[in-house]
Amino acid sequence: MVKGHQGERVRLYIRGNVLGYKRSKSNQYPNTSLVQIKGMNTKEEVNWYLGKCMAYVYKTKTKKNNSHYHYIWGKVCMPRGNNGVFRSNFKSNLPPKSMGAKVRVFMYLSNI
Repeated sequence: MVKGHQGERVRLYIRGNVLGYKRSKSNQYPNTSLVQIKGMNTKEEVNWYLGKCMAYVYKTKTKKNNSHYHYIWGKVCMPRGNNGVFRSNFKSNLPPKSMGAKVRVFMYLSNI
């Protein structure tokens, strides 16, 4: 236990994976990303996360705000299908490098 902490730690986010962009057979739409929350398997479980904010965290060589970690903020928009996948919009489109990467889905509502 860390000195100064009382009780258990509070979890502020749950992990998710970026599956890719919203797409059709011949087009893809990079302004909408598909994300799956770890452990969520049904559409009903995802409904609680609608409107919650999320962050894609990545490491860079340049410092910004005294940190080498940068964030792209987004929010959970709507479920897609019946297996726990949802559509999400980010402030700036996610880079192609983010496919398969982890995102943090926070437990509080988005301001975006």
